[in-house]
Amino acid sequence: MENLSFVLTCVAIFAALIIVAALCERLLCKDRKPLSSTHYISYTAIFACMAGVLMLLEIPLFFAPSFYELDLSELPILICTFYLGPVAGVAAEFVKIMVKLLLKGTSTAFVGDFANFFVGCSLVLPASIIYHTKPGKRSALIGMAVGTLVMTIFGSFFNAIYLLPKFAALYGMPLDAIIAMGTKVNASITDVSTLVLFAVVPFNLLKGIVVSALTMLLYKRISPILHKGDKKMLSRRQAKSEAGEN
Repeated sequence: MENLSFVLTCVAIFAALIIVAALCERLLCKDRKPLSSTHYISYTAIFACMAGVLMLLEIPLFFAPSFYELDLSELPILICTFYLGPVAGVAAEFVKIMVKLLLKGTSTAFVGDFANFFVGCSLVLPASIIYHTKPGKRSALIGMAVGTLVMTIFGSFFNAIYLLPKFAALYGMPLDAIIAMGTKVNASITDVSTLVLFAVVPFNLLKGIVVSALTMLLYKRISPILHKGDKKMLSRRQAKSEAGEN
């Protein structure tokens, strides 16, 4: 029952995120591209697979227990969502987790994988919505700053209220033992609240800042290549349409 409840929660949150992303994309995004479904799915899958591989490269952090490790998997996802929109960002986050599970499996009873998806979406979705409302460098910076703030606040509360207790239940490790792992790296960590304050909050802040900075450096160079391909594809579609009319 515990496992079933967890699975149903994951499915419900994924469905809710997709619905929110689709509504925001339809109502707020000003630069929706008339791309073919093949183009859309292909690019989403490419960025998601890149993110899944990056998720395997984890960097230990001196201020957090070993189960909190920094990865840069949100980097391709942010580029994907800036290019294709909020729905592609959420879908790519989900596919990223599936790729990682296929390559490596889970070491956290799937709780860490679910956390990576959900917390990743809390960065990607606000950043994408703000960017696509008025595309430009300034809106990208504002979007990622807001996304980092949302990820830090919401991700931290979600860890305290749901993820840490759920990890303890499904993994079979007492919550006190998890807190003790935090105490080993920081004596100020004595309970769930201090674990979140001294480990989860700086972890999310650091991840948001690093990923945002790298996204700004890379997207500026990749964007012209992506949009050049869009123009060629749209030109071919227009030519075929005109030929059909003639």
